[in-house]
Amino acid sequence: MESSDLGGRQQGPIWHRKPGPAARRGVIVNIIHSVKGYNSKTIRFLNVAFDSSGDSLLAGDHQGNIYVLDLNGNRFSLVQRTMQACTALAFNLRRKTEFLVALADYSIKCFDTETKELVSWMRGHDSSVSSISVHGSGRYAITTSTDTAQLWDLDTFQRKRKLNVRQSVGIQKVFFLPLSNTILSCFKDNSVFAWEFDTLHCKYQLPTPVEGSVLLYKVFAVTRDGRIFVAGGKSNHLHLWCLESKQLIRIIRMPPKVRAVRHLEFLPDSFDGGSNQVLGVLSQDNIMRFINIETCKLLFDIGSHEGGINTAAISPNGRYIASVMENGSLNLYSIQALTQEGNKPPPPMFKVVEDWSKCTSEANKLAMKVTSGRSERPWKSKGSKIQTRLLKVQVNTSLENKENELPGGLNKKRLQALLKGFGEYPAKYRMFVWRSLLQLPENHLAFSSLIDKGTHSAFVNIQNEYPIKSRKLLRVLQRTLSALAHWSAIFAETPYIPLLAFPFVKLFQNNQLVCFEVVATVVVNFCQHWFEYFPNPPVNVLSMMENVLAHHDKELLQHLIKYSVTSQVYAWPLLETLFSEVLTREEWLKVFDNIFSNHPSYFLMIAVAYITCSRAPLLHCNQTADFEYFFHHRNNLDINVVIKEAYHLMEATPLDIHPQRMLDDFIPLTKGQYPVFNKYPKFIVDYQTQERERIRQDEIEYLRERQIAHELEAKAQERKAEDEAWYRKQELLREAEEQRRKMLLEEEEKLAEQRQRLAALKRELKVKELQFLDASRRRLLKYQQDQRQMELKHLDDEIARKASMREQETAATVQDVEVRRMELESQRQFFEQHLIKDQEAVTKEMKEEVDAHRRMVDLEDHLVQRLIEIDREEKQKAQIVAEENLAKAEQKRIDTNWRSQALHKLRCDDQDREKRYEEIAKLLHDNRVKEAELLKTMRKAEEKKWEEVLQKKAQVEEEQKTAAAADEQRKQFLEDKTNDALELAEKLQSEDGYFGERIDNPRLHDLKASCRERVVEFQQVPRSGNIRLNDLSASESSSHMSLNRRREELACQERELMAEVRRLRKKLTSQARTRHPPTGFQATKWTT
Repeated sequence: MESSDLGGRQQGPIWHRKPGPAARRGVIVNIIHSVKGYNSKTIRFLNVAFDSSGDSLLAGDHQGNIYVLDLNGNRFSLVQRTMQACTALAFNLRRKTEFLVALADYSIKCFDTETKELVSWMRGHDSSVSSISVHGSGRYAITTSTDTAQLWDLDTFQRKRKLNVRQSVGIQKVFFLPLSNTILSCFKDNSVFAWEFDTLHCKYQLPTPVEGSVLLYKVFAVTRDGRIFVAGGKSNHLHLWCLESKQLIRIIRMPPKVRAVRHLEFLPDSFDGGSNQVLGVLSQDNIMRFINIETCKLLFDIGSHEGGINTAAISPNGRYIASVMENGSLNLYSIQALTQEGNKPPPPMFKVVEDWSKCTSEANKLAMKVTSGRSERPWKSKGSKIQTRLLKVQVNTSLENKENELPGGLNKKRLQALLKGFGEYPAKYRMFVWRSLLQLPENHLAFSSLIDKGTHSAFVNIQNEYPIKSRKLLRVLQRTLSALAHWSAIFAETPYIPLLAFPFVKLFQNNQLVCFEVVATVVVNFCQHWFEYFPNPPVNVLSMMENVLAHHDKELLQHLIKYSVTSQVYAWPLLETLFSEVLTREEWLKVFDNIFSNHPSYFLMIAVAYITCSRAPLLHCNQTADFEYFFHHRNNLDINVVIKEAYHLMEATPLDIHPQRMLDDFIPLTKGQYPVFNKYPKFIVDYQTQERERIRQDEIEYLRERQIAHELEAKAQERKAEDEAWYRKQELLREAEEQRRKMLLEEEEKLAEQRQRLAALKRELKVKELQFLDASRRRLLKYQQDQRQMELKHLDDEIARKASMREQETAATVQDVEVRRMELESQRQFFEQHLIKDQEAVTKEMKEEVDAHRRMVDLEDHLVQRLIEIDREEKQKAQIVAEENLAKAEQKRIDTNWRSQALHKLRCDDQDREKRYEEIAKLLHDNRVKEAELLKTMRKAEEKKWEEVLQKKAQVEEEQKTAAAADEQRKQFLEDKTNDALELAEKLQSEDGYFGERIDNPRLHDLKASCRERVVEFQQVPRSGNIRLNDLSASESSSHMSLNRRREELACQERELMAEVRRLRKKLTSQARTRHPPTGFQATKWTT
């Protein structure tokens, strides 16, 4: 066993010398990953996974290193360092260079093995991912943890669905069934559900296992055809379920050493059609045992107590087993070597010492070839007889017939003797022996000419009928069948030719020439008379087999006839598939070792022997479906017994019914060119060929018409979509327009509200201003009162001082000077107070002038805005009039064009009538003259109307000027009267101090305010001179009414104002007369 250490290398060879099939216990190589340095250690591998071809292996260790091992190219390479342990791997994605790895942080990552870059990072699990199942298409994946299973789309790397369960139940595993769209979910309570992948609806649930069974399912496996489901757990029992019938069909009991099952996986076989028979069972003792689920026999095992297995993976092509060992290393096993070791016979009981010096050189060669492959089976006689027999064969070599000589120095008789002794040819030399036995001509040029014709039309869509996973194998099968069809037309019409050729295509897929010639040789020699009754099965050949069966087992034949089972049911399925459905790969190879080494009739005898050796189960069958199932599936039958029975039938069958009498001897293919094969009803084949060509042409025409219909439908759908889009766009535009209108209305409402708030704010500011002025006035009055109290106090002090001066006339001159100084100081303060009062009065007057100027500016601004609005309205009205005139001119132009067109048509129509044309022309001329006169009359009438309008406008302007002059006079009169009243009031105020106390009378303030407002209103009245001429023509009467009404309102206001002024004068006069003037300064009274 060779060992390979990856070490710190990132790439390199896996092994330096690949071991042969006879490696110890089938181990090809043992791979370890060690780190050398101060602390040398071995990094343990955790998981392995094969790709879809089975020729590449993915391995991950607990430090996150991911290696790809190319078993065909003998290379390994480090593709990624994830820096954390991996818990699951998947390497069978649609894009062959990508793989999935589940990490310890509960995430799943996708990497590319060529670019070594991260493709995607998928998150969503809350616990460790235990398994990754990929759909057969490679486009979807299911990741499973203990609490959830999630379905991912590997094209977009998005999660499509999530399966949640109660924590008390838990998930064991969720995975795709092979070759179907079904998802199988297995839970910890032993419930198993099947879900439809497209709709995720539950298809069925497996029933509860047998009562009393304590087996709790932990691990699961399914055959490649998805029919058999195996479950195991903490027991040595395995439950086999049939997923078609949803029934438990068998319980397998493992040896007592097995107490629990840790892993289950089926061993693929290329010739079993997906119904795998060999199951690998990894138990708690770290030994993986491979058993046949039909015979329940232990075939072989891997691992040991010293070198146990933690987990294992089997390649899809059935060649390799990769196992992670307990010590962290990785073992790669050869399944071929393991199966050969399991089928190895026991060692011979007798050993013979041979005298090699007496043997010739040719005998030495033959003896070495015979003993080099496998150990010889012991003969029943003594050892001396064995030696004698072998020497006899070798000595008589020169006396054999030349017809037994084969290419490559082989001899057919010797090969037959070797075959009888060992039962099969050595696997290493089998293909060489077959080519020698069949005497293949290897016509390269002829085969190339057949291949150059391309794919035959009958096999263009062969993948639809035979969905083979390997594209290489499908391509080789398609080329081989196409070459056969080009060689002979019968093979394009034969429905079973792919079944017949597939086993040889599988064996010789790397050499298409040999594959074609083997199939052609088999058809020419071992399929004689098969096509004479085409398209029906070969009734003549089946009759020969039935005669042989009737001679050797009449009871079995009567049983088959009793249940209407003809030779087309029990013999034809074996022949048309060349036993590939009922035999394993090794059994099939052993059978064809004997078929190719004997007369072509031996092929039929093998089929009869298979039937006679199966007489016990066949006699128990009583339904046609059971017979059909028996001859289309593998059965528990020893192939060695079948081969011996076939030899017995070859010897014991009478000559009159022996197939050898009807069949020709073996004839190899001719060299240079292949022989003509026309042993079939040509007219039927030609007719079917013509029909197929006609159908193909009809299909092409139908596809063309369907394509046109699809294109028309697509165009119609496109037009419909465009129309719908246009209508939707129009609807959106209309909605947008409505929305804009609503927004404009809302904005207008908001603007109105803002204007109202602004007016309210102005009123509030005005009130606050008045309040502020009132407060200022009150503060001034208080200040004046305080000043007068201080003056009174000073006067009192002065009086007291004068009294003291009268009492102290004898005071010193210094005191007089001091008193004088004090008097001067008081006078100075008194003068300063008078100055302060004068300054305050001046300031108040200035403020009043500023307020008046501000109000005047506001009025001027308002008038300017009003003029701008009137000018804008005039422009809009002028534009409307211009548009109306333009529309009238356009209408006249259209009328004129219409008249000219009508005249042109009349001239064209009246070319044949010369006389009437002159009269019509004269009438037209008269009409034109009258129309011109009418137009002149209309223009004159229009001019007169415009003159009347201008006269009326001038009259209105004169009236407006007269009204404006009257308004100005009335305004001046009102202002004069108001000023007189106000001056009189102020005069009375200056003369009478009492009026100063009552000047705050609100009546007088209201009178002033009303006067100002009326003046402002009068100024804001728009002058009629600003009205346009077009407006006068439309609203002349209304303007006269509004002027009259305004004159009446102004007259009423004038009368009210004069009455108010008279009443105020009377009140002021009465107050002045009844009041007595004050006698002195001390009698003045201040009120608050």
